[in-house]
Amino acid sequence: MVDPVSTRRLVYRLGFVALAAGFIFLRLLPFEVSANRVPGPDLPVIFAFAWVLRRPDYVPATMIAAVMLVCDILFMRPLGLWAAIVLIGLEFLRARENLSRDLPFVVEWLMVAATLATMTLAQIAVLGLFVVPQPALQMSLAHLAVTVLSYPAAVVISRYALGVTKAAPGAVDALGHKL
Repeated sequence: MVDPVSTRRLVYRLGFVALAAGFIFLRLLPFEVSANRVPGPDLPVIFAFAWVLRRPDYVPATMIAAVMLVCDILFMRPLGLWAAIVLIGLEFLRARENLSRDLPFVVEWLMVAATLATMTLAQIAVLGLFVVPQPALQMSLAHLAVTVLSYPAAVVISRYALGVTKAAPGAVDALGHKL
């Protein structure tokens, strides 16, 4: 007999990988080739953050590291740098999931924004330390702003379209494990 808790967890994990693959595919399509456009949000990252603050068991660290490493390879970024930074940011938020469960959404949004800003500054600092060519500062800040402003949409889509909800305080799964 198949455990329904494990099945549900596996379905959401595979769903996240499929969602990230769809975002990667859309970003690789040549919709507009212009140097003056605003960069799009980092959708796999904000969806991972939205999911980890709702159901941390749906987004294990190894899966996120693998998805971000594939993003680094396909988007021709420094290999593993953004993946490592995202993993650190994700684990920072995962450690605060119980605390953020009762907080209003605006506070959660500010916490995610501060984490994304710290991650962006860390990437800029590491690339600058090793004298690696990087995008202009205003492009990095525009990317950060668009990503932060897209977070509420990611939460709404995760909640209402995909069914990723916050666990109630003290909730347990079918096996009696705390969520």
